[in-house]
Amino acid sequence: MSAVEIRNVGKIFNAGSSNQVDALVDVDLSIASGEFVSLIGPSGCGKSTLLRLVANLLEPTSGDIVVNGKSPKQARLDQDYGMAFQQSGLFDWRTVAKNIELPLELKGWDKAKRRERALEMLELVKLADFAEHFPWQLSGGMQQRVAIARALAVHPQLLLMDEPFGALDEMTREHMQGELLSICRRTGSTVIFVTHSIPEAVYLSNRVVVMSPRPGRITKIVDVNIEGERTDATRDNAAFFAGITAVREALRGVEMTAHVRGIEDR
Repeated sequence: MSAVEIRNVGKIFNAGSSNQVDALVDVDLSIASGEFVSLIGPSGCGKSTLLRLVANLLEPTSGDIVVNGKSPKQARLDQDYGMAFQQSGLFDWRTVAKNIELPLELKGWDKAKRRERALEMLELVKLADFAEHFPWQLSGGMQQRVAIARALAVHPQLLLMDEPFGALDEMTREHMQGELLSICRRTGSTVIFVTHSIPEAVYLSNRVVVMSPRPGRITKIVDVNIEGERTDATRDNAAFFAGITAVREALRGVEMTAHVRGIEDR
């Protein structure tokens, strides 16, 4: 069974008004269980909107979405997914450890197990010494690492990630990419990952979904053919560079089409 099925989905904001925005149109995508799929495209193309539709934070204007065989609403109510946004979204009145424990509390974990998992996740993101700090005492990049730890804490079936590494320095970003893949291997989690970075998309993904400028649609899906586990050596792999080239060419095609369309509309 597919983890996520997106069928002929469209999204319009402010329909019928003078400031109507056609964000997405005719989006079809099937994501297999355990697959890592990245969404990439120009700013404003609807990548984050599509992620929020899967998460049931928005409702589609048309089409259907199925998550783990359920409606997105039921998947949300059943806490089938974890989500990491561009901003950390931490609660300033809770300590770092307590922020990570929050989804575990909602799932009914006992206090000792919540604490154990929170500390485990803090080790993962290299913030073990900050468990009793509050978010406002951390840098922006550190806050984002806490948010990632929180999303990963329950080892969810589905991870929805909206540029979660964008605020991190390059070395920490690469470390977190590797750790994310390691967790996915251990848990079998399915990941939908929004990014603007071509190398990041290729390094992480089984497939990279290239989207057009608004109204967003899928213009190409690039299969990433890198054999074996992704490691630091992967970044020097010929297949890695081939994947980068394929995605870059697909994006150039998108930009050229948009440019031609703009000329025709004048």
